[in-house]
Amino acid sequence: MNLVKKIIIGGVGLAAILGAGFLAATQHGEIAPQSGIAVQDFSAQQIANGKTLVAMGDCAVCHTAKGGAENAGGFPMPSPFGTIYSTNITPDPETGIGRWSYEAFERAMRHGIDREGRHLYPAFPYTAFTRVTDTDMHDIYAYLMTQPAVKSHNPETALGFPFNIRRGIAVWNWMNLTPGPVADIASQTPEWNRGAYIAEGLGHCSACHSPRDAFAGEKKGSFHFAGGSAEGWDAPALTSATAAPVPWTSEDLLQYFRTGVSERHGVAAGPMAPVAHGLAQLPEEDLQALTSYILSYKNATAEPVDAQALVRKADTAQAVPADAQGLRLYQGACMSCHSSDPQGQLAASSFGSRPQLALNTNMHAQSPNNAVRAVLEGIQAPAHADLGTMPSFRHAMSDTQIAELLNTLRSQYGLPEWADLKQTVAKLRAETDPANAHH
Repeated sequence: MNLVKKIIIGGVGLAAILGAGFLAATQHGEIAPQSGIAVQDFSAQQIANGKTLVAMGDCAVCHTAKGGAENAGGFPMPSPFGTIYSTNITPDPETGIGRWSYEAFERAMRHGIDREGRHLYPAFPYTAFTRVTDTDMHDIYAYLMTQPAVKSHNPETALGFPFNIRRGIAVWNWMNLTPGPVADIASQTPEWNRGAYIAEGLGHCSACHSPRDAFAGEKKGSFHFAGGSAEGWDAPALTSATAAPVPWTSEDLLQYFRTGVSERHGVAAGPMAPVAHGLAQLPEEDLQALTSYILSYKNATAEPVDAQALVRKADTAQAVPADAQGLRLYQGACMSCHSSDPQGQLAASSFGSRPQLALNTNMHAQSPNNAVRAVLEGIQAPAHADLGTMPSFRHAMSDTQIAELLNTLRSQYGLPEWADLKQTVAKLRAETDPANAHH
């Protein structure tokens, strides 16, 4: 179920159960608008650090509409009950946050309550942003308030009853929100604690990479980083439960964070591409810390795997006659970019990244969703321009052909075919059809 749908249903449903008395106790008043921004109160160091922190939090990803001004809002997030539009977070006094005091900004970031006292839908990840320290919160505010003000009258979010009852989110917050920064763990290294601060705070990694409960709250404990979803894509597990055929190393993760691609795992696609773009702007020590933290969720004693041997085995596998059509599709549409050289080397091509499909996590996953979406949509907006793009095959291949192609590759890699794949392709084709997109 769509994440936004789950959150709204969870909040409103719980509100109905617990009653209006609880909601009355959770009303929040308006914070008076400020008359102007004292830009001179912000130091150059604050603004510079705020710029890095905003990149860490991927703010522009959701607050920038396609073709629109950065952070001016209007980015549509479809749900079955209507479209939620992101807000303008430029310092425009009329349509943005130009009249927001720091107190109003901090309340939104830590408690999910806007300046007027309305609950924000948890599509905005304030449950993670609440972990930001006071110093960093002030620096984020300083950066945003010193950027160009953009007047942008974005569409209003107008969901149907009962999903338009924002106060229902108060109950969801009671169950899922613990406001305020989290202290370092004394038994861990400073690097690990810094990585935890990035991943669990502004990075909000678990928002996508952890599963959700019946009311769309993140599952905790052993479920943390066990895999989730984002914008219709599967977010793979960051733990040892990953489907990756080759264990991630620190070198793999650092390369992925810096460049948006790992030669032994694949390219950042879908909603992960802009995240990788933001991560590349962080200082090297922060990337090292994030790597240290993420790898602590993986089995440190995992047996090493010969990646090149896997590639050579897949490239030389003999297909059964029933797979002939799938092989022809691969040879015609994929092989020029995705085949290895005779030695199974993993080097990128001169025109961009050329990931090895035999090592790609999506090809080894239990769910075919990401592999199907990559074929249907291609990669039109990579994390970095030098990675090159992948064309969409939406109009070049039928549902049957895409299913034959992907299941042939699975067979080549010694994996079972995905069940009911043709039906899955048809479903995802309809869901991702640009003609059905919300504008």
